[in-house]
Amino acid sequence: MEIKVIGNITEEEKEKCIREIKAKNPGKEITSLEIEANGEYLDCHYHFREADFERIRRITGYLVGTLDRFNNAKKAEVNDRVKHNRYSDASQLVSDHE
Repeated sequence: MEIKVIGNITEEEKEKCIREIKAKNPGKEITSLEIEANGEYLDCHYHFREADFERIRRITGYLVGTLDRFNNAKKAEVNDRVKHNRYSDASQLVSDHE
């Protein structure tokens, strides 16, 4: 974690700021922290590590991320389905409406 301190604060104040951020955001990892001493207050600005994201879509009645667990019949059903997307890219959308 990258920590930047602006002004004079004690190690105890810095640790308290980190503890409070972690308590309010359980399960998130702090990647950067900027602590600024502002009179009697501490201004804490922080960023978290981005969460992993997996796309899930509904295909032939099932919520799936990938097709690797489908059997041959289900894979054939996916290949045969009708996609309800009129435009293959955004440039066609603009040219149709001009």
